[in-house]
Amino acid sequence: MENEPLVEHRRRVKFEEGIFILLLLFSLLGISITHFSPEDGYGYWLMMVLVFGPLAVLVTWLQAKNGAKDFGAILKEQTLHWLSTLIVIGGVFMLEQAHRIDQFGASLVILLILSLATILDGIRIGWQLSVVGFFLGACAIIIAFTEEFMLVAGLLAAVIITCTILWEIWMHKRSRR
Repeated sequence: MENEPLVEHRRRVKFEEGIFILLLLFSLLGISITHFSPEDGYGYWLMMVLVFGPLAVLVTWLQAKNGAKDFGAILKEQTLHWLSTLIVIGGVFMLEQAHRIDQFGASLVILLILSLATILDGIRIGWQLSVVGFFLGACAIIIAFTEEFMLVAGLLAAVIITCTILWEIWMHKRSRR
């Protein structure tokens, strides 16, 4: 009975890790889509804002179940945060429609906006989300300057996932002492 909070914490951490890995995989898929079709990539990154936001809210809800955070206050902050992100992305859409930037450039700008939004939300709810944000930002730069960007982005994702899993294993062993 006394281990129930610890078991629940481990379960929540594993679930959060799963969300983290899922977001990285969604990001790799988006990078691939952007490469083959800038128009589809643009729509994909817009859709990802609608995925990242609710998943961040889900993580916050899980944290609030343990009393770690006030869910109501953070839900308001996150709603404003992700709605603001959508508004800024709407500005990118307007620039693209006015032919000030092309679809590929718009995709990269949206990727950078999503990166920043994810980093900032990660500061609020957990470092792993910030890592996903830094990954997105790094990928935007990798895409712009590297011909074999899928290989580089895939390797970077693999390193990030491996380091995160090793970190959690180390933290688990440390908490057992």
